[in-house]
Amino acid sequence: MPSPQDLKLPSLNELGRDLLAVPWWRVALSLSAPFVFTFAYFGFAVAGHWVFAVGSVVALSFVTYGSVSHDLVHRTLRLPKWWNEFFLTTIELLLFRSGRAYRLAHLNHHARYPDAPNDPEAAAAHGGLWGALASGPLFFLRLWVWAVRRYPAHRTRLMFEGCAIAILVVAAVGAAVCGWSIVPLVYVGTVYLGTWIVPLATAYVPHTPNGDSPLSQTRRFRGRLARLIALDHLYHLEHHLYPAVPHHRWPELGRRLDPVLDRSAVPVIRLGL
Repeated sequence: MPSPQDLKLPSLNELGRDLLAVPWWRVALSLSAPFVFTFAYFGFAVAGHWVFAVGSVVALSFVTYGSVSHDLVHRTLRLPKWWNEFFLTTIELLLFRSGRAYRLAHLNHHARYPDAPNDPEAAAAHGGLWGALASGPLFFLRLWVWAVRRYPAHRTRLMFEGCAIAILVVAAVGAAVCGWSIVPLVYVGTVYLGTWIVPLATAYVPHTPNGDSPLSQTRRFRGRLARLIALDHLYHLEHHLYPAVPHHRWPELGRRLDPVLDRSAVPVIRLGL
């Protein structure tokens, strides 16, 4: 993908390198949230509070793939490499996903988009709404298989993560079949159902692959309603342009870029004021 300088956009130095700053409390909050929501699910489920249990899984899904796991993929939390990989693997395993496959597929997306045949993560962006929805159930399995085939050097790690996922799922099924508890199996099912909308939300909605430049190949969303619906995760264009900026700084990145994007006549999809 062309650099901001190639597109005559300001550099990060010009925008302000404070956009890269991550205070220690933000790192701690980001890394702890997935575990808190996982424990919350099991606590609520064991107590029979299923609405709160399912809500915990919804929150867990949101704070991982597009938030903390995404920051770990781009290493924007500034952790030592070993700790970054540990948390990426562990947090993604909480949702039965391969952290290594995610990193390989997502960085490939940044390098290849909008090359449809070579960018499986954004494949749903090249089709219709129903195709995006239909691609959800096997989305993460396809990314894992693609990574195994494409990156031989990472196969050992990918196979380890795949086996760990299989063991966790089998253990949950076994607990239910043996009559010990259905709580783990319901967790597996709820997490799995939550993955179905990932291609829709992260590929189909934000991308416009037929655009003639990086400024027109990803949608620019604004408005209070849009921010509320997306919980401040509507800055996909800005992320494509400046992937080193952590997710909690995207709103400020968008604010600083608005005058530049306006001068470049980048259209705005505005929801709310």
